[in-house]
Amino acid sequence: MNDMSAAQKDILVADLKRVLADAEALLKATAGEGADELVHVRDRLQATLSHAKDGLIEAQAAVVDKAKAAAKATDGYVHENPWKAIGVAAGVGLLLGVVIGRR
Repeated sequence: MNDMSAAQKDILVADLKRVLADAEALLKATAGEGADELVHVRDRLQATLSHAKDGLIEAQAAVVDKAKAAAKATDGYVHENPWKAIGVAAGVGLLLGVVIGRR
């Protein structure tokens, strides 16, 4: 999962949220059914959904924490080395300009 881009991770999280919402809707729709097997499966699904939600919330919090730490580190570096940061930004801008100009 480390090879995934941020956009791919966002899409995955959105897809997982949709799956969880659909599964919850299925649970609500079958709540009136009385077969013992269905009740057992529904209870297992409810427990699995609860666990998946908790894991998704923890993963989302970890990603937010990492992003905040990276932003704080970048901010600190820029404040300590403003001219280097300006030089790097100018270099990246020049490189992007050359790449876009060739197309």
